Amino acid sequence: MGATSVAITMYCVLLVAYSLMAADRYLFPVLAPDIRRAFGFSLANTGLLSTIFTLGLAIGGLPTGYLLSRFSRKAVMMVGIAIFSGGIGLTTKAFGFWTMLVCLAASGIGMAMLATSMFALAASYFYRYRAAAIGSVNACYGIGGFYGPRLASLLLVTYGTWRAAMLGFSFFGFVMIGVIALSVRAWFSETHRAVQARANHGGAQTLLNRNTILLTTLSVVEGIAMYGYLGMYPTFLREALHFSPKMAGSVMSFFGVGALLSIFGGWIGDRFSPRFVLAGGFLGTAVLGYLFFHGSDSIVAAEIMTFAFGVCASTILYVNLAGYHVKAVQSSLASRGSGMFVTSLYASSAVAGYLMGALVDHAGGVAARGAWMVAGNIQIVGFSILGAALAFALQPKEMAL
Repeated sequence: MGATSVAITMYCVLLVAYSLMAADRYLFPVLAPDIRRAFGFSLANTGLLSTIFTLGLAIGGLPTGYLLSRFSRKAVMMVGIAIFSGGIGLTTKAFGFWTMLVCLAASGIGMAMLATSMFALAASYFYRYRAAAIGSVNACYGIGGFYGPRLASLLLVTYGTWRAAMLGFSFFGFVMIGVIALSVRAWFSETHRAVQARANHGGAQTLLNRNTILLTTLSVVEGIAMYGYLGMYPTFLREALHFSPKMAGSVMSFFGVGALLSIFGGWIGDRFSPRFVLAGGFLGTAVLGYLFFHGSDSIVAAEIMTFAFGVCASTILYVNLAGYHVKAVQSSLASRGSGMFVTSLYASSAVAGYLMGALVDHAGGVAARGAWMVAGNIQIVGFSILGAALAFALQPKEMAL
């Protein structure tokens, strides 16, 4: 029991680092209108910058699975934090579109290293409740998603420059590296309890199997829908509905509140059919994707819808797509299953913001609400309905227990 308490304490330290990474993801979308005006970026290019970090996540996912088979999880995590914190800080030195794009994309590689390591550790140590354990990781994404937009808007208003938020979050990242180096021990971070507790039982012997292929496709669909919203909805609030930075930050923080229920979302995934869990989540995002641009303009309505979207897209879909990727293969392939999830979801996310911005520009421009309606119907509603249909093709009996 003493060792378990120490392990949970170390796990909490790593979860704090993960929440910081989640908060970093919200910085650019909240600050995007100010950065766009400062550099004169187009709406489509601003949308691309809002989600380009996910390209780094996609690039880093599968290689991180390989690195975890050669190096310690602790080392991979610390290097990942250094990369994404350094990338965020260097955006303040960018002098144009391409330099900022490189910095943001590089930060995503570091995020992939931390995310893949955390998913593998959670699934291994808490092997009896893998989806719920991954849910605990995503719950800390929710915490970061709550304080990230609020703190970013506060630093923007306080210091009058978007660079203050970037530098502040970069600094805290390097502080966390020191905390992890001093507090996390190898006997916990390098645990392989799942393999020690049981031999491979259920799940495919290779990533090339029906369920993994379908889950990869569903992850691509989820990335396009979720990050179309996350990357561009703050711009819709500020430039179409004329919300202040503080109001937009407050609205976006409720996505993080929805993600706080991720442990419960994982519990659902551990107990019910993947077909119905994923189909239900996608249908929920489809309905909300419609309401975001056709519903009420009040801040309360926006906060409620954003909270609900956090539940559907993050608590239900993100957590369980990650968990089912692990369950689709034998336990010895858990790290590579996690890497496949990270790569597939974030490969599509990288272009989600650009696609949303381009659709808005084509349909009438940033100030036209009708243009946002068209873009939302295509990217969020349409892709979510496609995901719901594909979910019924999964074969739960072929997954690991």
